Amino acid sequence: MCLAVPLRIASLLPGDLAIGEHGQVRLEFSVALLDHPQVGDFALVHAGVAIETIDPESALDTLRLLKEVVDGPTLE
Repeated sequence: MCLAVPLRIASLLPGDLAIGEHGQVRLEFSVALLDHPQVGDFALVHAGVAIETIDPESALDTLRLLKEVVDGPTLE
C-alpha cells in the first residue's frame, strides 16, 4: 500500500526542493514534478516527492482522516 501525505509548503529551497510542514512535523521533499509550486500550497508527498498540489479543503480533510486512523475512532 502506498500513502501520500498532504503537507503545506513552508519554504522553497534551491534545486527543486521544499520544506513542508503540518503541525510540528517538518519535512524536506522534492517539488520537481510540480508546476510552479508556491509557499502556502498543499502538496501530496510520497516517498520524499511531491506528486501533485491539492486544494486546502481536501488537504485538511485528508489530515483529519489520518489523525482519526492514528488516534482511533471517537465514540459519540
